[in-house]
Parts: sequence; C-alpha cells; structure tokens
Amino acid sequence: MDIALTIRNRLKELGLGQRDLARAAHVTESYISQLLTQKKLPPAPNRTDMYEKIGRALKLPHGELAKLADQQRREQLRKRLGDQPAPLLSNVRDLILRKCDPGKARQIRAIFEKQPFGELERFVTQKLLGVVKGVARQELDNPTWVRQVARLSKKSYPQMRVTVLKFLDTTIFDLSNENCIAFLDPLIESWDIDLATFCIEIVLNRRVAPGHHKTFEFMERAPKKTSGEEPGLKEFFQDPLLSGDVTEEERAFLRSLTFENKRPTPLYYYREVQNLRDPLHFLAPNRSRSAR
Repeated sequence: MDIALTIRNRLKELGLGQRDLARAAHVTESYISQLLTQKKLPPAPNRTDMYEKIGRALKLPHGELAKLADQQRREQLRKRLGDQPAPLLSNVRDLILRKCDPGKARQIRAIFEKQPFGELERFVTQKLLGVVKGVARQELDNPTWVRQVARLSKKSYPQMRVTVLKFLDTTIFDLSNENCIAFLDPLIESWDIDLATFCIEIVLNRRVAPGHHKTFEFMERAPKKTSGEEPGLKEFFQDPLLSGDVTEEERAFLRSLTFENKRPTPLYYYREVQNLRDPLHFLAPNRSRSAR
C-alpha cells in the first residue's frame, strides 16, 4: 500500500480533512493535496519530521508512514533507473578474488558479498578487464603472442584469434567464465587496492604481457574555473526524484567536480552522492592508515 492511500483511508476513518492534516504537519494544504494525489514524491524520511507529525494526527504506529515513504521512493527510483545489472558469475568473482593480494582478499570478499556487483566490485572488475583488453588489443596482430595464449587456453591459433576478437567487445556486464580462462587467469598475476585512496596496482604475467605492472591512482586536484554549471548537474538538481534529499554540503561537492572532455548525466551525479554517503568508502576517524 502506498503512503497516499494510507493517509486518505485514515483521514476518512477519523473524519478529518486535508486542512486538518496540513495544520498538524505545519505545511500548506496545497502540499498535502499534491502528496495525496501523488503529484509530488514523498520526501525522504531522514530529511523531514512531517511523517512523525502526520502519524500522530492520524494515530498511526510510530514510524509506519516513514517506512512506507522510504519503500515508495525506492520503488520509484528503481523504475526510473531500471533493473540493476546481474552480478558477476561466481567463477568470475572467485578468480578475481583469488588474484587479489592475500592480505587484502578477506576484506575485499566481505565487501563484494555485502554489495553484490556494487561500486567496488564493478570498479575492480572494470580496471582488470581494461588492462587485459589493452594487452589483447596491442598483441592481436602478433602471431607469437596469440599462439602462446592459445596454448595456455588449449585452443588452436584460429580459434584463439576469434576468441580475442570477441573478448575485445566484452564488458563487465557480460564477462564470462571463458573470458577468465582465456585471458584474465593467464595474464593477471595479482592485484591490490588501497581502499582509502582507491589506488589499484595490477601485476601482469611477464611471460604473456609486455608491461608487467600497471598502477591506477586517483589524485586530488583543485577544481578548475568553468564557464558555468554542467548541464547534467542542472538537470540533477531540477529532478526531485534524484536530488530531493541532497544536502548543501553534497551540492557543494558535486559543483566542485570538473571534467575535461566528458558531459556527465544526472544519474552520474546521483551515484556520486550514493558513493559519498556509503560508509564502506571511508575509514573511521580514529583509524590510522599507513602511507603507501
């Protein structure tokens, strides 16, 4: 049951009108009307005390309206963004974790399992796939390399050529067990990531990869002056479904982001906010960390 129907039914049972509810919630009658006709998305429960006031006026159990509002917002957002991508195949995830630095593997596995195909798992998978595809693209016209990888995968030379061409069109959303056996397993020696800085180091197999060490690092830079606000950011701020509960601190952070040759979409800024709010992405204040 949605929140508007719950409130309308309760108003009828108690013989109350929208004006009574508006007074109780300290909002306008017009706002209540928009909420009950679903012209306005229910505000996020953690950003308003309205549900507590309405709940008392309607004599509803504590927290019931806030719970309904949260469920309705999630459902609307799911419809807006579409279904979440399917998680990685278990064998693919196992291979990626097996290649992880032994001292970090247990912690990374816990994060992967808590957030199946979440930001960290997608980030790591994307970097590993990108590095291996770079090697495959560079060596595609090298018969010696193709034959070497073919032997490791127990394929013929023509079969391996076809496999490489198909692999170059692979994304993290359709990474298969065959891709892992043919490329990720033989080419990647190990990888490690600093969860504080998201610096990821990838060591490649020297026998089949010309550059055996790759490092991807994110560096903090002062924002450059721009001629105006990004179009995607403007659309994000104008869409209450995506930005209705964004704080001023989060708005300032989003405005500080700059891009050279890319134009982010409103969904990009929505996901940046979710990353900023996720405690898994930040160390506790009292936890020390060693410099790399």
